[in-house]
Amino acid sequence: MRKIKITCDSTADISDGLLERYSIDTIPLYINKDGISLKDGVEIQPEDIYSYANETGKLPKTSAVPIVEYINLFGRYANSYEAVIHINLGQQFSSTYQNACIAAKEFHNVFVINSDNLSTGTGHIVIEAAKLAEQGLPAEEIVGKINEIIPKVEASFVIDTLDYLRMGGRCSALTAFSANLLNIKPNIEVIAGKMEVGKKYRGKIEKSIEKYVVDRLKDREDIVTDRIFITHSGCSEEVIENTKQLVQQYQNFDEIIITQASCTISCHCGPNTLGILFKRK
Repeated sequence: MRKIKITCDSTADISDGLLERYSIDTIPLYINKDGISLKDGVEIQPEDIYSYANETGKLPKTSAVPIVEYINLFGRYANSYEAVIHINLGQQFSSTYQNACIAAKEFHNVFVINSDNLSTGTGHIVIEAAKLAEQGLPAEEIVGKINEIIPKVEASFVIDTLDYLRMGGRCSALTAFSANLLNIKPNIEVIAGKMEVGKKYRGKIEKSIEKYVVDRLKDREDIVTDRIFITHSGCSEEVIENTKQLVQQYQNFDEIIITQASCTISCHCGPNTLGILFKRK
């Protein structure tokens, strides 16, 4: 019997190449548009959400993976692996964690982890679990080590417009209008499993991203430099390449991994959002 199977949901924003490299299986959340439920990244793409928002002035709704689909996912591997470890989007952001926990009760060897994060903040946790599984560690030990790593993941993003947060009910129309009027680009940080507003940049998104990267990386000695994700929601190649060069200038990471945000994440942050996500010592 094979050892440990690692699974996650689509909001981890892990590229197909990484999923294949570490033999990770993923399950999509849902985007509900005009009464139709569409699988994130399978039946709908972020560009479809942006087009819909531009045309209608409103956002589709996001929804969690149903319990029965988690049961199907876990059932696919529970009999052929010693254990299944599933890493979820943070429980403060969605009921996916709760649904996965309910489904896991149907099996004796399924472990569900709340990443307390989103996007490739969760992605870091997933990759760490996969690397530990490759080492042949038992499931209980992997879960313990992962829970120690979770608080050390530093996830943040710079958002180009607050319109999507406004349409999603996460900020007021006045706040969004004021931010857009003053050309403010807020840095959204994930702290203790919740999104908080950090430093606010002013000016074009390209310059705001440059300042943000310098603020996050310059002169820091508490960063684990094995891997950093540059995750974006449709930024230009020029912005992505410039971000990569800045990262290399201020920290010597072994891997710089560029991924694009899923529909669920993009639905809340909107286009031209970019974040750098890494771990602290």
